[in-house]
Amino acid sequence: MYQRHILGRKGEDLAVEYLKNKGYFILERNFICRQGEIDIIAIDKDYIVFIEIKSRTNTEYGLPSEAVTEEKIKHILKSASYYLHIKGLENVNVRIDAIEVYIKGNEHYINHIEQIV
Repeated sequence: MYQRHILGRKGEDLAVEYLKNKGYFILERNFICRQGEIDIIAIDKDYIVFIEIKSRTNTEYGLPSEAVTEEKIKHILKSASYYLHIKGLENVNVRIDAIEVYIKGNEHYINHIEQIV
């Protein structure tokens, strides 16, 4: 379990670096509420983007994005709605993305999937 936590944290750090290099402004990391958790909340041009990060060392158990199930998406949508409500953000463009991070030793590969729903 501890190794998975380390892998997840490293994947999130790499995803944040990737997003910043693409011009995203990071608003929050690991936003937690009763409805669920959102790994990264960022601004991309005219969009507030809610981003789910999935990190893996191999595809033995499938692609990382396959772990973003319908149930997970429901939790993200509820959490995103709550975040927008408490921040007083109405009539904003919203997008939900997923980022797959493959880590092997000191090498990594990132696959950014925009607008997963």
